[in-house]
Order: sequence, then C-alpha cells, then structure tokens
Amino acid sequence: MKDLGFSPADILLPREDIDMERWAVVACDQYTSQKEYWEEADRIAGDSPSTLRLILPECYLEEGGKEERIKKADEAMEKYLEDGVFRTFPDSYVLVKRDTETGTRYGLVGKLDLEKYDYSPDSTSLIRATEGTILSRIPPRKEIRKNAPLELPHIMVLISDDKRSVIEPLAEKRDKLTKLYDSPLMLGGGHVTGYLVDSTEDKEKINEALEVLYNSLDPANPLLFAMGDGNHSLASAKSSWEDIKGKLSEEERKNHPARYALVEIENIFDPGLMFEPIHRAFFSISIPDFDEILSHHAKRIEKDKISSCEEGVNLINRKKQSFMLISGGEYYVYTLDGTERELPAWTIQSVIDEMLSTKKGSVDYIHGIEATEGLAAKGAIGIILPDISKETFFQSILTDKAFPRKTFSIGHANEKRYYIEARKIR
Repeated sequence: MKDLGFSPADILLPREDIDMERWAVVACDQYTSQKEYWEEADRIAGDSPSTLRLILPECYLEEGGKEERIKKADEAMEKYLEDGVFRTFPDSYVLVKRDTETGTRYGLVGKLDLEKYDYSPDSTSLIRATEGTILSRIPPRKEIRKNAPLELPHIMVLISDDKRSVIEPLAEKRDKLTKLYDSPLMLGGGHVTGYLVDSTEDKEKINEALEVLYNSLDPANPLLFAMGDGNHSLASAKSSWEDIKGKLSEEERKNHPARYALVEIENIFDPGLMFEPIHRAFFSISIPDFDEILSHHAKRIEKDKISSCEEGVNLINRKKQSFMLISGGEYYVYTLDGTERELPAWTIQSVIDEMLSTKKGSVDYIHGIEATEGLAAKGAIGIILPDISKETFFQSILTDKAFPRKTFSIGHANEKRYYIEARKIR
C-alpha cells in the first residue's frame, strides 16, 4: 500500500468497566477563560479514571505551578499503565460517531506521520497547517509532551472527500463492526460511539480511497490532510520529534513511536461538521482611522451603508473580498479590490498588524455575530467576516498558503473533540 502518512495505530482505550462519561473530557484549549468549567469537570470526574488527570487545561497555562501540574499528569499516565486501566487494540483504527446539537459527524482515529507534515507558511507537504502557526505557543506545549509516556489527541484533521469514499463506507457498515464505547459526554458534549476497524480488508480500502484522493492532487503541491483543530498540538509533536530524531540512527527513526501523532481525520463535506467564521472587534480606534489603514491594503474600497445585520450577512456571503463593519446601530458593507490575498480575513489581518504596530487601537477575536454586535453597541468597531466555504477551503489554502489566525472554528466549544483514545509515544 502507498504510504500516504495516515495509518493504523496501537490504540489504548480504558477498560470496559470504566465510566466513559467521567473518562472523556473536552479539548484542553477550550473554555480558557472559564475556569469554572474545568472545576465542574473535576467534580464530575471525581476519583474515577479520567483523561482530565492526563492533560493540562490551558486555562492553567499562565498560572504558577504549571510544572507541578505537568509532573502530576505524567505520573498519572504511568500509574494508569501500571494499574491496567488501558486495553490495547493493535494496528487498528477507531471509527468515531459523534452526536452534537449541530448533528451527527463521523471521524477516523489513526496516526499521522510527522515526517510528512510541515507547518511553515510556505509548506507544500502532504499534511499542512490551515492557520498561521504562532511559534511562541509551541514551547509550553512541548513541555507537556516532553516526559509523557502517552499522547491523547484533540487534533482533528480534514480531508476533502466530496465522493465520501474514505470514512462514510465504514459509517454505513458500523453495525457490523465491534463497538468499543457508547456514552454520553459530560457538560453538554452530546454523545459518542466508537467502533473498532482492524480487518485487513477495511484497512486496505481506507488506503485505496486515500490514494485515489492523492492521485487527484497536484504532485507539486499535494495537500491531502489539512489541520482542522489542534494545530499547535500537532506542531508541538512535530517539533518534539525533530528534537528526538537527531539522536537516532536512520533505522531507529523508521518506527520510533514519537515519529507519529494520533489524530482524528474527518471529511470536510460531512454535513455534521459545522464551520463558523471568527469575527473581530476593534477598540480605541475611530472609523476614519480604520478606513485610512484599510486603504493601505486595498487599491479600491466600496463602502455601502445598509439597513440591517441580516442584509449585510447575505451580501458579504455573495460578494468576493467583502466584510461588514458595525458601529453603534449602523451597518456598512465594504467591498475590496486590489488586495494582496483573496480572503478578506487576510486583509483585515493586515489592518490589525498595522494598527497594533502603530499603537492606534486593539483587537479581540469574537465567536458569534450577536456577541460582535453587542460589543459594537458599546463603542467597539465590529467586523463580521463571511462564512467559510467547504467547497473552496482547500483551494484557499493552496492559493493563500494558510488562513490568518483565528479565522474559523469547527463547531461550538462543547462540540470539539473529547479525549478518549491514547497511544504510547515512548
């Protein structure tokens, strides 16, 4: 089979007698400003084995005692391994069915080859970042991985499979697969079911379908796997592997466990996968000053006053290179021409970069139109960006290299991946 960078793994799951609702917790980079969420998760987990004991929620990253928290997580991993908390499913995938308020989506857990991943802005690798990687965010995440015997993924990686040939055939035959877990998820996370995919026939069909996708790509720029969630976690795994592999022989590098990262791949065309744009709010800057900075990054700007937010959303999702500005109770649609890149998010990022460098204002990244409108009503300038198109998502990465940071979110916070599967990395 052609090596396309995604393969089965020796997957660890908790014993059948362990309460899965208390075991599974949401991705560590969610609810970073809501410590009470993690305190409630701690209460729910109690003394039961839980992935909460194996991770460091990022709301605690800036607090004192980070090193002690990491040490405790490493010790908990060792203890769980010694106490037989885990059962092993060798050379397998896990088909994941996730029911959320948005709908039902499917994913496939396996391992990615970090040798086929490059998060640099000009990457043409098989596995690629979709948003700018902030290098300063990598070292603290590497510290978490440094001495850990296990990895637990919240990484979601996208494939562009409009024929639904890789994951969906497994979903259709899931009743014939061995069910590994079936549980509600804590704190409004919906429901999750996992199925074992370990037959030679199924594994070959997965690889064959991926090979068909690969053969349809530009050989000089073959984007097969695009990061959905967990970009900095995968970048940290890559950086950690680069540190390790320099001390290994060529033979040792071939199958070293740290060369790989456990992830869940999902089809961007899955109807249960929801993309939401992340909007911007500018503070301490006037509209004339905003317009002046914008004029440095677009050769032509049309600015039309409109009557409602709904009208603006419809317009910016029909026009190219457009966004909506909200100030107080007024709404404007901006249409641009002569910009450096195609996506309006990139043009707004150029405005942000210039504004911050000249100390003319500040910015925050906002989930939801209502929240952005609310800030605009209090004096901020709200910027509403158009929806992210599933049809053009991969092409946008090929054209513009990546999206600027915080351009999109996949689902709400409680719809992010929950930690369930694990893998040894030592």
